[in-house]
Amino acid sequence: MKKTIVFATNNEHKLQEIRDILGDSIEVLSLKDIGCDVDIPETGTTLEENARLKAEYVWQHYHCDVFADDTGLEVEALGGAPGVYSARYAAMPPSAFPSSSPAADSPSSASFSAGKTHDSEANMARLLHELGNNNHRHARFRTVIALIQKKDVCPCGCTSIKQEYLFEGIVEGEITRERSGVGGFGYDPIFRPDGYDKTFAALGEEIKNKISHRARATAKLAAFLRPSA
Repeated sequence: MKKTIVFATNNEHKLQEIRDILGDSIEVLSLKDIGCDVDIPETGTTLEENARLKAEYVWQHYHCDVFADDTGLEVEALGGAPGVYSARYAAMPPSAFPSSSPAADSPSSASFSAGKTHDSEANMARLLHELGNNNHRHARFRTVIALIQKKDVCPCGCTSIKQEYLFEGIVEGEITRERSGVGGFGYDPIFRPDGYDKTFAALGEEIKNKISHRARATAKLAAFLRPSA
């Protein structure tokens, strides 16, 4: 019987990407599919914390196997920023970043703090502005997936325990100086993975789904789930 699991997201791009990677062996439901319309708070200070928070919310309220992810773009020249704040970068004040990050003490960055959350164009604009003409543009995407599963500890299923696991995927690359490509989402138009001459947005979904940070984390998740699927 096909295994069913909830992915704690309503982001259609991420949902389809995960479904494409996992294939037909596992049925992946969204938050909408289980009737959850809550915008689960992401109050953690690390990707690991945020992934756990989202998975734990679904586990506590819907009592089903669930996984959640959090992804950050970590730019070396910016002290690892935007990192955990990647989706909200344009809306974050400079004080949100480590003192070692140019984003923390650049007066010009304050002009971006009025941006909307999850505004990809504004996020990219701020990132390109912060880097300016800096030739050191190394960056990496990192995805962390938190999985919570129920494990029966009695043959009849009357007693069970919660098991938690973490899976990580990383892809190294660099930030381009200009946007390129119309595919993907988020920072894809300005991130070029190592070994390729095109950005994620220009490479296309088929290639991206094989090499991306989320693909690598999901491959580990899939390998873990499939033996019992």
